[in-house]
Amino acid sequence: MDILTGLAAWPGAMLIRQSGTAYLLVNAAHILGIGLLVGAILPLDLRLLGFFRAVPLAVIAAFLTRAAAFGLALALSTGFWLFTVKPDEYLANEAFLWKLGLLAFAIANIGLQHAGGYRRALANGTVTGAMRFRAAVSATLWLATLLAGRWIGFL
Repeated sequence: MDILTGLAAWPGAMLIRQSGTAYLLVNAAHILGIGLLVGAILPLDLRLLGFFRAVPLAVIAAFLTRAAAFGLALALSTGFWLFTVKPDEYLANEAFLWKLGLLAFAIANIGLQHAGGYRRALANGTVTGAMRFRAAVSATLWLATLLAGRWIGFL
């Protein structure tokens, strides 16, 4: 049995294939995760880019970072669960492949931002040019990932 067949046979995949209510709840949780993620990342990225300067970065950054991390964890786990329903079809969907690629770049960008002295800079209120650049990349990648995710249903 190959990996995709095994994923499709997983009891969680079978549950949401057989129960409209279970599918609805997992899908709603996925949307909630995306909402938390994008709803936290975009204001933080905009603040890093220089918008809303009256809002202290040190005050909002910790909260928004945690909210985005929770949203990402929820979106990834429920997204993987939804993927297991029809893994062959999703892997044949160009929009899904774009979404995965954009998602990988967006997550890598988070790693770069945090590796680049992000917390230390936030603690003393300093935003570097590199942080601004990564914030612009972040906003672009997350919005593109969101669009690619919506595109999946249209192919």
